[in-house]
Amino acid sequence: MCDYMGQIVRATAGRDREGLFCVVGTDHKTLRLLLADGKRRRIARPKQKQQGHVRLLSRTLFDHPTIQKLRQGEPVTDRELRRALAAFKEENTLG
Repeated sequence: MCDYMGQIVRATAGRDREGLFCVVGTDHKTLRLLLADGKRRRIARPKQKQQGHVRLLSRTLFDHPTIQKLRQGEPVTDRELRRALAAFKEENTLG
């Protein structure tokens, strides 16, 4: 399993289909990604998704301070995560 920590993904299956999430961890036992968006799915209780049920939105790492903190293993709040996802949306719709 690759290191997906900090990657921005879009859910392609389930009731949260088309939702924008950030990978906040991986469950190596079940080979699932742990996803959070800071609103419906908080960091304290991330959503488990199979790799085949998400689509990676950018091959390059999104450079945002919150994502960098997450990749370094530092604690991140739900508010910071929501702002990072909003910045990602804005950057990709305008750019």
